[in-house]
Amino acid sequence: MNRVARRWFYHLLCLGLVVSLTVFSFSSHPVYSQKRTVTTEIRGVWLTNVASGVLFVPWGLNRALNQLSELNFNTVYPVVWNRGYTFYKSAVAKSITGSDTQPFLKFMHGGRDTLTTLVKLSKTKDLSIIPWFEYGLMTPHNSQLAKRYPDWLTIGQEGINSIQGNLPEEIDNGLITKQAWLNPLHPEVQKFIQSLIVEVVKNYDVDGIQLDDHFGMPVQFGYDTFTVDLYQQEHQGKSPPSNPFNSEWMRWRADKITDFMAEIYQAVKAVKPNAKISLSPNYQAFAYKYYLQDWESWIKKGLVNELILQVYRNDQSSFIAQLKQPAVEFARSQIPVGIGISTGTPRNPVEIAQIRKQVQAVRDRNFNGVSFFYWESLWGYITPESPQQRRKVFLKMFDAKAVRPSLELERV
Repeated sequence: MNRVARRWFYHLLCLGLVVSLTVFSFSSHPVYSQKRTVTTEIRGVWLTNVASGVLFVPWGLNRALNQLSELNFNTVYPVVWNRGYTFYKSAVAKSITGSDTQPFLKFMHGGRDTLTTLVKLSKTKDLSIIPWFEYGLMTPHNSQLAKRYPDWLTIGQEGINSIQGNLPEEIDNGLITKQAWLNPLHPEVQKFIQSLIVEVVKNYDVDGIQLDDHFGMPVQFGYDTFTVDLYQQEHQGKSPPSNPFNSEWMRWRADKITDFMAEIYQAVKAVKPNAKISLSPNYQAFAYKYYLQDWESWIKKGLVNELILQVYRNDQSSFIAQLKQPAVEFARSQIPVGIGISTGTPRNPVEIAQIRKQVQAVRDRNFNGVSFFYWESLWGYITPESPQQRRKVFLKMFDAKAVRPSLELERV
């Protein structure tokens, strides 16, 4: 057995073990049907390929969706773009990177299209599917995308790994230095990303698409040749400021990204007018200052149909404070707004009591629902409590079926 085959075999064993422990632990404890009035609420979960095997084991998908349906969830946000690969069969990706699907996913499913399977299974269980372009404009330095199109990448002043300015821990944590970043101002990048999104909306019976905090540009970037030339063309030959936090320089880049978002919105709506454009960003001040993602302006311009705000906080008072921000209040007056809640990671497990308290805080303030990051930590064996204990709490929280809010909010 060669080295590649051994590595895949090892991944198969690990992923199979993780998913087996998660799904079979559920099936041994029946869930009893509820007879309550149907409510309106987003009840979502993100399915990722990071520290999670649910997408890779064919039978795992059906079991996972059964669990979610039986516990009265109604929305799944499955990753379809991560680390330079698509998680569906993509002619667009094939033409640009040479790969139509993430290789290990393709191998595990025998070449079958995973998104087709997800959509088919979800429709039988009344689960909405909103594919999630998780990595947005990030791609690994060694990806085919970065290698084939180095001119598509944006950089800092001293190169692609440059970190300029006083950045918070959330930014200066190695993530950016480990990833190349596609330039959202570059027309070829825009064409590629937009084509991927339209391809999903056109070829699959999905309810929309979702972008997140990685759809933007880290504030220290924008010093690549293309962006500098474009800036000079619009500023009488003047070069961009050396300070990446210069207010005019930030606004100029952010506005260009907003223009790109408008193009995506129009392209999606042209294919499927009722498709939701969902966004799951960080809070507005952080998103704009560090990622040039001015999502409040996007909502003002009517470019977002659903907001799922990431509020991954352990401290309850800090969690609640984020729910009161002015940008959040404005968004709630325009579109359905849900709150993204962390259910934990292998390194940072979250107790079910915290999850329950945060869901209640969201409901007390009349938000439109919640989504959990991420599937594997809902009630798997990486959690502090047993799967059975956690499922009981979820069933108490979601003790009746719920429908998703309509595309437009009803005005009171």
